[in-house]
Amino acid sequence: MCIRDSTNINTMKTRNIFKLLFILFIIISCANFSEKKPNIIIFIADDVSWDDIGCYGNNDVVTPNIDALAKNGLIFKNAYLTTSSCSPSRNSILTGRYPHNTGAAELHTEPPVEMISFAELLKDDGYYTLQAGKFHMGEYAKRGFDQVNENKKANGPGGEKLWVESVKNRPKSKPFFMWFASYDAHRVWGDNEFSGTHNPDLIKVPEYLVDGDLTRLDLADYYDEITRFDFHIGKVISELKAQGEYENTLIIVMADNGRPFPHSKTRLNDQGVKTPFIIHYPELLKENNVVNSLISSIDIAPTLLDIAEIEIKDNFQGKSFYNLIKNPNQKFRNYVFAEHNWHDYESYQRMVRNDRYLYIVNSRPEFPQEGPLDAINSPTYIDLKTAQKNNTITKIQAEIFIQPRQAEELYDLSNDPYQFNNLISSEKIEDEYLLLKNILNNWITETGDSKPIQITKDWYLREQEPFNESSLLKTEFHGIREEMPGKSTNAVKNNNKGPF
Repeated sequence: MCIRDSTNINTMKTRNIFKLLFILFIIISCANFSEKKPNIIIFIADDVSWDDIGCYGNNDVVTPNIDALAKNGLIFKNAYLTTSSCSPSRNSILTGRYPHNTGAAELHTEPPVEMISFAELLKDDGYYTLQAGKFHMGEYAKRGFDQVNENKKANGPGGEKLWVESVKNRPKSKPFFMWFASYDAHRVWGDNEFSGTHNPDLIKVPEYLVDGDLTRLDLADYYDEITRFDFHIGKVISELKAQGEYENTLIIVMADNGRPFPHSKTRLNDQGVKTPFIIHYPELLKENNVVNSLISSIDIAPTLLDIAEIEIKDNFQGKSFYNLIKNPNQKFRNYVFAEHNWHDYESYQRMVRNDRYLYIVNSRPEFPQEGPLDAINSPTYIDLKTAQKNNTITKIQAEIFIQPRQAEELYDLSNDPYQFNNLISSEKIEDEYLLLKNILNNWITETGDSKPIQITKDWYLREQEPFNESSLLKTEFHGIREEMPGKSTNAVKNNNKGPF
């Protein structure tokens, strides 16, 4: 009897131990789940202006997947890039630094190999990091990714071919960061599975472009490529849901610069440096919210590190807007800054914007601002030139041809959203002008910006034949790279954030 009782007691003790172990396992599992690092995906379009997405009020373009993310996420109405030029903009995002502080302020230049990207810090923290699509950011950037897929043939015509495959084949034991970079909507367009999605006859043509047949066809082709970008975002979302990772994945949708049309790409106006910017993260965001506060693309890197609970190093000139995500109605920045340097053509311009006014200073006012090489070889440009020749062009449309231009520009964005009415000579806003001029000069000084004594000159003739990549008309300066902005002040070592 005593033996039987002892056995029963031991059995009960064993069962209780197993129960306690099971409860402890559940507690630990729940704790681990709650502390699980968020996955991060950045979808970055190539040459898409902020208002060329449905959720930003464009009723012509078809973007159902992006619009759905915005409906249940955060849509930023005043997100600004640091430049309207492809590789300098992407390097700026990845490093959290202004272009002249990366050492790669001009198109198709690379930062020094010792530059630090936020992808590298995510990788060091245990994230699996992958890039697929357009790249051209340099060796330092490659160091931040476990896998780089930059082969254009492998990425497909739109750059999105490997996106779903990458999500499927990732290591399942790690959180992941993926930089999905589309070629859409960069010129030159080609036929694709979405060609014909947009009817040229039904498109609303912006007032700064000529409402002609060529322009309408051009815009329709452009929108078709944006729809392809949107479609592949939807495919990735479906795969995330199938894997049960959608709720724990922070998704960003944005672009690197404005549309490849006159008045947009390479300009420091809103059509050039204002970007669509949408954040979707179900773990944090429970309802749609609109963010009106200013943010800069240099703020993305520290924000993502903050959310991932990784130390934000001093090399990042941006600041985390994590609190803005949690409280969308608060104010974050007072100012955003941008710069335009060589991109096909000689240039040196700087910009500052506050909640209402935009101020631009241009050290090369002798040149018109028709756009980059692909913009001035577009069907849209032909319509503009034809209207100019026939004297049917409007004052707004002719703005790109002004030569010489005013060295300073000031716009009231509340009354002039597309920046056509230069108020630089208006006595009514003298105080605002002086304020922004002073702020911009402080930013130039504090961040170590410097204008080169010898600036990179035009590589191509500003007047080209109808676009043909194989027969572009080059200048005698083609291939000659001069001093980089910020070189004389060693700005690449300057971590000052400037006015905020």
